Amino acid sequence: MITKWPAPAKLNLFLYIIGQRSDGYHNLQTLFQLLEYGDTLSVEHNKSGELQLLTKLPDVEEDKNLIMRAAKLLRDQAQLCGTLPNKAGATFQLEKRLPIGGGVGGGSSNAATVLVALNYLWGAQFSTGQLAALGLQLGADIPFFLYGSSALAEGIGDRLIPISLKEKWYLVVHPGINISTLQVFHDPLLTRNTPHRYMKDLLLGTFFNDCEYVVRHRFYEVEYLMSLLAPYSLPRLTGTGSCVFAEFYTESSARSILAKMPAGLQGFVARGLNVSPLYSVLKKYIMQ
Repeated sequence: MITKWPAPAKLNLFLYIIGQRSDGYHNLQTLFQLLEYGDTLSVEHNKSGELQLLTKLPDVEEDKNLIMRAAKLLRDQAQLCGTLPNKAGATFQLEKRLPIGGGVGGGSSNAATVLVALNYLWGAQFSTGQLAALGLQLGADIPFFLYGSSALAEGIGDRLIPISLKEKWYLVVHPGINISTLQVFHDPLLTRNTPHRYMKDLLLGTFFNDCEYVVRHRFYEVEYLMSLLAPYSLPRLTGTGSCVFAEFYTESSARSILAKMPAGLQGFVARGLNVSPLYSVLKKYIMQ
Protein backbone atom coordinates (compact mmCIF):
# COMPACT_ATOMS: atom_id res chain seq x y z
CA MET A 1 0.00 0.00 0.00
CA ILE A 2 1.25 3.49 -0.87
CA THR A 3 1.05 5.94 2.02
CA LYS A 4 1.32 9.74 1.69
CA TRP A 5 3.15 11.93 4.20
CA PRO A 6 3.54 15.72 4.45
CA ALA A 7 6.95 17.39 4.72
CA PRO A 8 6.07 20.93 5.85
CA ALA A 9 8.14 24.06 5.28
CA LYS A 10 9.59 26.22 8.02
CA LEU A 11 10.58 29.85 8.39
CA ASN A 12 13.25 31.31 10.63
CA LEU A 13 11.40 34.30 12.07
CA PHE A 14 14.75 35.45 13.41
CA LEU A 15 18.28 34.06 13.27
CA TYR A 16 21.19 35.31 15.36
CA ILE A 17 24.73 33.94 15.12
CA ILE A 18 26.22 33.87 18.61
CA GLY A 19 29.68 32.55 17.76
CA GLN A 20 31.70 29.97 15.88
CA ARG A 21 32.71 26.72 17.58
CA SER A 22 36.05 24.95 17.34
CA ASP A 23 34.48 22.27 15.12
CA GLY A 24 33.47 24.86 12.54
CA TYR A 25 29.76 24.90 13.40
CA HIS A 26 28.07 28.08 14.60
CA ASN A 27 26.08 28.58 17.79
CA LEU A 28 22.85 30.42 17.13
CA GLN A 29 19.46 31.45 18.40
CA THR A 30 16.53 31.12 16.03
CA LEU A 31 12.74 30.98 16.08
CA PHE A 32 11.28 28.21 13.92
CA GLN A 33 7.77 28.65 12.49
CA LEU A 34 6.09 25.69 10.78
CA LEU A 35 3.99 26.35 7.69
CA GLU A 36 0.85 24.70 6.33
CA TYR A 37 2.61 24.11 3.00
CA GLY A 38 5.34 21.77 1.84
CA ASP A 39 6.36 18.68 -0.08
CA THR A 40 4.45 15.40 -0.11
CA LEU A 41 6.29 12.09 0.16
CA SER A 42 4.67 8.85 -1.03
CA VAL A 43 6.12 5.75 0.65
CA GLU A 44 5.49 2.09 -0.14
CA HIS A 45 7.31 -0.32 2.14
CA ASN A 46 8.18 -3.85 1.06
CA LYS A 47 10.38 -6.85 1.86
CA SER A 48 12.80 -6.49 -1.06
CA GLY A 49 15.68 -5.18 1.06
CA GLU A 50 16.03 -2.33 -1.48
CA LEU A 51 15.51 1.41 -1.12
CA GLN A 52 14.45 3.22 -4.28
CA LEU A 53 13.75 6.90 -4.95
CA LEU A 54 11.64 7.23 -8.10
CA THR A 55 11.78 11.04 -8.16
CA LYS A 56 15.12 12.45 -9.27
CA LEU A 57 15.99 15.95 -8.11
CA PRO A 58 18.13 18.14 -10.38
CA ASP A 59 21.73 18.56 -9.24
CA VAL A 60 21.23 16.23 -6.23
CA GLU A 61 23.04 12.90 -6.43
CA GLU A 62 21.10 9.99 -4.98
CA ASP A 63 23.73 9.12 -2.37
CA LYS A 64 23.54 12.73 -1.10
CA ASN A 65 19.75 12.96 -1.15
CA LEU A 66 18.49 13.28 2.43
CA ILE A 67 15.53 11.00 1.72
CA MET A 68 17.82 8.10 0.87
CA ARG A 69 20.36 8.91 3.57
CA ALA A 70 17.65 9.05 6.25
CA ALA A 71 16.11 5.77 5.09
CA LYS A 72 19.47 3.98 5.08
CA LEU A 73 20.42 5.37 8.48
CA LEU A 74 17.14 4.26 10.07
CA ARG A 75 17.35 0.80 8.51
CA ASP A 76 20.96 0.29 9.62
CA GLN A 77 20.30 1.42 13.17
CA ALA A 78 17.09 -0.59 13.52
CA GLN A 79 18.83 -3.72 12.26
CA LEU A 80 21.65 -3.18 14.76
CA CYS A 81 19.04 -2.90 17.52
CA GLY A 82 17.27 -6.03 16.30
CA THR A 83 13.94 -4.31 15.67
CA LEU A 84 13.98 -4.72 11.89
CA PRO A 85 14.31 -7.70 9.54
CA ASN A 86 17.18 -7.68 7.04
CA LYS A 87 14.82 -7.53 4.04
CA ALA A 88 13.11 -4.23 4.95
CA GLY A 89 12.76 -2.06 1.85
CA ALA A 90 10.81 0.91 0.54
CA THR A 91 10.04 2.94 -2.58
CA PHE A 92 9.70 6.73 -2.45
CA GLN A 93 8.11 9.33 -4.69
CA LEU A 94 8.39 13.04 -3.89
CA GLU A 95 5.98 15.77 -4.92
CA LYS A 96 8.42 18.69 -4.68
CA ARG A 97 7.01 22.14 -3.95
CA LEU A 98 9.70 23.65 -1.74
CA PRO A 99 12.68 25.23 -3.53
CA ILE A 100 16.09 23.67 -2.98
CA GLY A 101 18.42 26.10 -1.22
CA GLY A 102 15.55 28.42 -0.38
CA GLY A 103 15.94 28.34 3.40
CA VAL A 104 12.52 26.80 4.02
CA GLY A 105 13.86 23.44 5.17
CA GLY A 106 12.77 21.21 2.29
CA GLY A 107 15.57 18.66 2.50
CA SER A 108 15.54 18.53 6.29
CA SER A 109 11.76 18.17 6.37
CA ASN A 110 11.92 15.38 3.77
CA ALA A 111 14.44 13.52 5.95
CA ALA A 112 12.32 13.91 9.08
CA THR A 113 9.24 12.67 7.23
CA VAL A 114 11.13 9.60 6.01
CA LEU A 115 12.24 8.77 9.55
CA VAL A 116 8.71 9.10 10.97
CA ALA A 117 7.07 7.22 8.08
CA LEU A 118 9.49 4.28 8.00
CA ASN A 119 9.63 4.04 11.78
CA TYR A 120 5.88 3.41 11.64
CA LEU A 121 5.73 1.31 8.46
CA TRP A 122 8.67 -0.91 9.39
CA GLY A 123 7.73 -1.10 13.06
CA ALA A 124 11.22 0.02 14.09
CA GLN A 125 9.92 1.21 17.48
CA PHE A 126 12.23 4.22 17.89
CA SER A 127 11.01 7.06 20.11
CA THR A 128 10.86 10.64 18.82
CA GLY A 129 13.98 11.43 20.82
CA GLN A 130 15.83 8.52 19.25
CA LEU A 131 14.72 9.60 15.77
CA ALA A 132 15.89 13.14 16.53
CA ALA A 133 19.32 11.82 17.51
CA LEU A 134 19.51 9.99 14.19
CA GLY A 135 18.30 13.04 12.30
CA LEU A 136 20.94 15.26 13.89
CA GLN A 137 23.58 13.10 12.21
CA LEU A 138 22.21 14.28 8.87
CA GLY A 139 21.36 17.93 9.55
CA ALA A 140 20.93 20.41 12.39
CA ASP A 141 17.33 21.34 11.43
CA ILE A 142 16.01 17.78 11.26
CA PRO A 143 15.27 17.39 15.01
CA PHE A 144 12.99 20.44 14.80
CA PHE A 145 10.85 18.76 12.15
CA LEU A 146 10.83 15.51 14.12
CA TYR A 147 9.58 17.10 17.34
CA GLY A 148 7.00 18.84 15.17
CA SER A 149 6.21 22.10 16.93
CA SER A 150 7.20 25.73 16.53
CA ALA A 151 10.24 26.30 18.70
CA LEU A 152 13.04 28.54 19.83
CA ALA A 153 16.31 26.80 18.99
CA GLU A 154 19.80 27.26 20.36
CA GLY A 155 23.15 25.50 20.00
CA ILE A 156 23.54 24.57 16.33
CA GLY A 157 19.74 24.55 16.13
CA ASP A 158 19.30 21.25 17.94
CA ARG A 159 18.39 22.52 21.44
CA LEU A 160 14.68 23.16 21.13
CA ILE A 161 12.19 24.95 23.37
CA PRO A 162 8.60 24.47 22.10
CA ILE A 163 6.67 27.70 21.83
CA SER A 164 3.14 28.62 20.81
CA LEU A 165 3.04 31.40 18.22
CA LYS A 166 0.17 33.35 16.72
CA GLU A 167 -0.71 31.46 13.55
CA LYS A 168 -0.30 34.34 11.10
CA TRP A 169 -0.17 34.22 7.32
CA TYR A 170 3.06 34.38 5.35
CA LEU A 171 3.92 35.33 1.81
CA VAL A 172 7.09 33.52 0.71
CA VAL A 173 8.82 34.48 -2.53
CA HIS A 174 11.71 32.65 -4.19
CA PRO A 175 14.04 34.33 -6.71
CA GLY A 176 14.88 31.09 -8.53
CA ILE A 177 18.40 30.65 -7.17
CA ASN A 178 19.95 28.10 -4.81
CA ILE A 179 22.10 29.45 -1.97
CA SER A 180 24.46 27.10 -0.16
CA THR A 181 24.38 27.13 3.63
CA LEU A 182 28.13 26.46 3.71
CA GLN A 183 28.76 29.44 1.46
CA VAL A 184 26.91 31.78 3.82
CA PHE A 185 28.47 30.44 7.02
CA HIS A 186 31.97 30.67 5.51
CA ASP A 187 31.50 34.24 4.29
CA PRO A 188 33.86 36.73 5.98
CA LEU A 189 31.06 39.32 6.08
CA LEU A 190 28.88 37.17 8.36
CA THR A 191 28.19 38.55 11.82
CA ARG A 192 29.33 35.98 14.39
CA ASN A 193 29.16 37.86 17.69
CA THR A 194 25.51 38.73 18.33
CA PRO A 195 24.98 38.66 22.13
CA HIS A 196 23.05 35.73 23.59
CA ARG A 197 19.65 36.83 24.95
CA TYR A 198 16.92 35.33 27.10
CA MET A 199 13.73 34.17 25.40
CA LYS A 200 11.55 37.02 26.65
CA ASP A 201 14.01 39.58 25.33
CA LEU A 202 14.22 37.80 21.97
CA LEU A 203 10.45 37.68 21.55
CA LEU A 204 9.90 41.33 22.51
CA GLY A 205 12.60 42.70 20.24
CA THR A 206 12.61 43.42 16.51
CA PHE A 207 13.22 40.22 14.58
CA PHE A 208 16.24 40.05 12.27
CA ASN A 209 18.40 37.50 10.45
CA ASP A 210 22.18 37.91 10.81
CA CYS A 211 22.64 36.16 7.45
CA GLU A 212 20.59 38.75 5.61
CA TYR A 213 23.40 41.25 5.06
CA VAL A 214 25.64 38.60 3.50
CA VAL A 215 22.92 37.21 1.23
CA ARG A 216 21.69 40.63 0.09
CA HIS A 217 25.28 41.71 -0.58
CA ARG A 218 26.25 38.58 -2.54
CA PHE A 219 23.00 37.91 -4.43
CA TYR A 220 21.31 40.78 -6.25
CA GLU A 221 18.24 38.57 -6.84
CA VAL A 222 17.50 38.57 -3.10
CA GLU A 223 18.12 42.31 -2.82
CA TYR A 224 15.61 42.76 -5.65
CA LEU A 225 12.97 40.71 -3.81
CA MET A 226 13.51 42.76 -0.67
CA SER A 227 12.91 45.97 -2.61
CA LEU A 228 9.73 44.55 -4.16
CA LEU A 229 8.18 43.60 -0.81
CA ALA A 230 9.38 46.57 1.25
CA PRO A 231 6.49 48.93 0.28
CA TYR A 232 3.92 46.45 1.64
CA SER A 233 5.46 44.77 4.68
CA LEU A 234 8.81 44.29 6.41
CA PRO A 235 10.54 41.57 4.33
CA ARG A 236 12.92 39.13 5.99
CA LEU A 237 15.24 36.35 4.90
CA THR A 238 14.60 32.83 6.16
CA GLY A 239 17.58 30.74 7.25
CA THR A 240 20.59 30.92 4.96
CA GLY A 241 18.54 30.45 1.80
CA SER A 242 17.22 32.67 -0.92
CA CYS A 243 13.54 32.88 0.06
CA VAL A 244 12.20 36.17 1.34
CA PHE A 245 9.02 36.30 3.41
CA ALA A 246 6.57 38.85 4.77
CA GLU A 247 4.07 38.45 7.59
CA PHE A 248 0.34 39.26 7.43
CA TYR A 249 -2.69 38.88 9.69
CA THR A 250 -5.03 37.63 6.95
CA GLU A 251 -4.72 35.30 3.98
CA SER A 252 -6.34 37.85 1.67
CA SER A 253 -3.74 40.49 2.53
CA ALA A 254 -0.90 38.11 1.73
CA ARG A 255 -2.48 36.96 -1.53
CA SER A 256 -3.13 40.52 -2.66
CA ILE A 257 0.61 41.27 -2.41
CA LEU A 258 1.55 38.02 -4.15
CA ALA A 259 -0.68 39.08 -7.04
CA LYS A 260 1.38 42.27 -7.38
CA MET A 261 4.66 40.42 -7.83
CA PRO A 262 6.16 40.40 -11.34
CA ALA A 263 5.32 37.48 -13.61
CA GLY A 264 7.84 34.67 -13.37
CA LEU A 265 8.58 35.00 -9.66
CA GLN A 266 7.84 31.87 -7.66
CA GLY A 267 5.86 32.35 -4.47
CA PHE A 268 3.22 30.92 -2.17
CA VAL A 269 1.00 31.93 0.73
CA ALA A 270 0.72 29.73 3.80
CA ARG A 271 -0.61 29.84 7.33
CA GLY A 272 1.77 29.41 10.23
CA LEU A 273 1.26 26.28 12.33
CA ASN A 274 2.22 25.40 15.88
CA VAL A 275 1.94 21.62 15.31
CA SER A 276 3.25 19.72 12.31
CA PRO A 277 0.68 18.05 10.04
CA LEU A 278 3.07 15.09 9.87
CA TYR A 279 1.82 13.82 13.21
CA SER A 280 -1.83 14.22 12.26
CA VAL A 281 -1.17 11.89 9.34
CA LEU A 282 0.75 9.46 11.55
CA LYS A 283 -2.17 9.36 13.99
CA LYS A 284 -4.58 8.69 11.12
CA TYR A 285 -2.53 5.69 9.94
CA ILE A 286 -2.19 4.33 13.47
CA MET A 287 -5.98 4.56 13.98
CA GLN A 288 -6.80 2.72 10.75
